[in-house]
Amino acid sequence: MTLDLPLVWAGLLALAVLLYVLLDGFDLGVGILFPFAGSDKDRDVMMASIAPVWDGNETWLVLGGGGLMAAFPGAYAILMPALYLPVTFMLAGLILRGVAFEFRLHGRNRGKPFWTWAFAGGSLLATLSQGLVLGGFIQGIKVEGDHFAGGPLDWATPYSLAVALGLVAGYVLLGAGWLVLKTEDALHGLGRLWAMRASVAVAAILAMVSIATLLIHPLIAIRWGIGAHQIDFPRFLPLLPIPLMGAVGLLMAYAGARSDTAHPHTPMVGAALAFLSGYLGLAVGFLPFIVPYAMTYEEAASTPGALKLILIGAAILLPVTLAYSAWVYWVFRGKVGADAGYH
Repeated sequence: MTLDLPLVWAGLLALAVLLYVLLDGFDLGVGILFPFAGSDKDRDVMMASIAPVWDGNETWLVLGGGGLMAAFPGAYAILMPALYLPVTFMLAGLILRGVAFEFRLHGRNRGKPFWTWAFAGGSLLATLSQGLVLGGFIQGIKVEGDHFAGGPLDWATPYSLAVALGLVAGYVLLGAGWLVLKTEDALHGLGRLWAMRASVAVAAILAMVSIATLLIHPLIAIRWGIGAHQIDFPRFLPLLPIPLMGAVGLLMAYAGARSDTAHPHTPMVGAALAFLSGYLGLAVGFLPFIVPYAMTYEEAASTPGALKLILIGAAILLPVTLAYSAWVYWVFRGKVGADAGYH
């Protein structure tokens, strides 16, 4: 029995992207919420809560981007020219956030307000840019033959902006869930309030974007069994658990944040379920296409020899990365107190 190497690599990249969204999503969300904390002391606690893990979370972005280039160069050659600008903005936001993280701690006190806003601004810029990339990907990319044939601003549409705002709300929900899990006292209460508001915002924007997606992509509607005047129940019913998972996740996030007795993990778990639901929904809409309705992952894949070679490296490094990440989260489990610091 031989491995279907393109399928294996498609699965690895899908896993890397999902882990990046869930893990770096919550610390980007914490950054977006940064200016709204009640005091500098609360902001110090927020920063301390993500300090051990935030840079490790970005490992999955490197794996996703590098894996796409190495395993699916055909798709990389189309997607990157189509999305150069938002990808550049995303990298600029991540760099600004990383610089602000260090300078806020080690810089002069009079510069602390500036680095506070730089940290929040970098987090927001990175998140909006990722949303624009996602929106540009979903709405479709103009392809002729095997190359990008559109313009540099094709991604700049109201639909992409709506997706970007939805991702901001989603990351805020993840970040608020993280704060509910990791903090105490007044900041814990703020985290609960933010989680309730964000879950409502995510539900509203997700519903709007889902309807818009069905309208701009009739093929997605066909795959879901949703027609203009009727629903194809034999096709739709097996897929119904996916949106139900999202609804349950958002209800968990809202109810878990509202309740005094709910387990502190509940908002975070609910937010993760909502993201997983959206991710599976995209898979239903596009698989096996890696460039929507223009190129499949098999057509975009590198040669079998190259896929086999990089798979050997991934088989060594991926378990190490997973084990290291799990160990860090385990070591730094528990609440972050008001006396915590990042050094």
